[in-house]
Amino acid sequence: MRRTALLATVTALVAGALVWPAARQADAAPVTFAHPGVTVSKSQLDFARTKVNAGAQPWKAAYDQMMASKYADLNRVAKPRATVECGSYSNPNYGCTDEREDAIAAYTDALAWYITRDDRYAKKSIALMDAWSAVIKEHTNSNAPLQTGWAGSSWPKAAELIKYTYTGTWANSGRFATMLRTVYLPEVINGSNSNGNWELSMMEAAVGISVFLEDRTSYDKAIAKFRTRTAAYIYLSSDGALPKTVPSQNLDTTAKIVNYWQGQSTFVTGLTQETCRDFTHTGYGISAISHIAETSRIQGEDLYGTDVGERLRQALGFQSKYQLGEAAPSWLCGGSLTLGLGPVTETGYNALHNRLGIAMTNTQKLTEQNRPSGSNNLFVAWETLTDGDNPN
Repeated sequence: MRRTALLATVTALVAGALVWPAARQADAAPVTFAHPGVTVSKSQLDFARTKVNAGAQPWKAAYDQMMASKYADLNRVAKPRATVECGSYSNPNYGCTDEREDAIAAYTDALAWYITRDDRYAKKSIALMDAWSAVIKEHTNSNAPLQTGWAGSSWPKAAELIKYTYTGTWANSGRFATMLRTVYLPEVINGSNSNGNWELSMMEAAVGISVFLEDRTSYDKAIAKFRTRTAAYIYLSSDGALPKTVPSQNLDTTAKIVNYWQGQSTFVTGLTQETCRDFTHTGYGISAISHIAETSRIQGEDLYGTDVGERLRQALGFQSKYQLGEAAPSWLCGGSLTLGLGPVTETGYNALHNRLGIAMTNTQKLTEQNRPSGSNNLFVAWETLTDGDNPN
């Protein structure tokens, strides 16, 4: 009887009927949110600050790169508008670039404050956030969900650092929270049926905003959508003959799935839904996955210990191999790849290799080759500084 019961348990685990405790835990918001807690924690920041002050590399070079960028300019003038209108590929572009870059600048200034303790940077970060929270009402046109996701990923990172580390005052923090709750969160929380990087970036914004607002309901909803989308974005051989799908997209035939995967009909571990589109958009998806997993980790949960971590590891390794110059075989995207992965490997590499001890030869080579990694001017910024070989 004991042998039969054990066999039944193993069978159930393999079939997915039972879930390991870590996986169950990762599907619920924390009872108490940790702050600062959106992609970077206080211990990570303290590590980076210590390294910069000691002149240690690669952190000092990453800091110097950040401080020399346009985003750290104390003379920057915010360009808020009530309606940000973004069409396909930001055409038209009415406030799209301004909003994204002001949000990155607010985060950059918040990081600069933390490392230098020069309150001019904290005040500049606050000024940028206040300028937008006083004006913006909506995002419109076809790229509105993605635009909101990109800008909405950077704003809460800045706000978390200022609210929970700055020793001065931020009188309009409540107005900023209202902006996130009423302008940004409704635009991203219900997701997207477009290419996977859209929904992943939207969920990154939703998770970060939920942490800042301490909104457990929205956090849980965003994480659930994220888990479904990540499984449908990165293929593992254990998924079966075809990739997993997002139910609402009705990809119910092989032909539909192949078309959605950019015409790719051979599925191998680490391939993403957008690999055969181009590596730049693939990088957006990979980056958002790593950011959400990292925020979840800071919040005391474990997504790296679920299939999310394995999919992230495999996607990083697969894309890194070809980004480093290996020729594409004929079965992969017709033997032709459009490279340009971007500065997106530090967070996932640090979590999986440095913290968990997983060998990631190609990802390590690419990560170290690209240091300091800089910004993609959309929603990724300064991750060599904050995540590079950071044990915390």
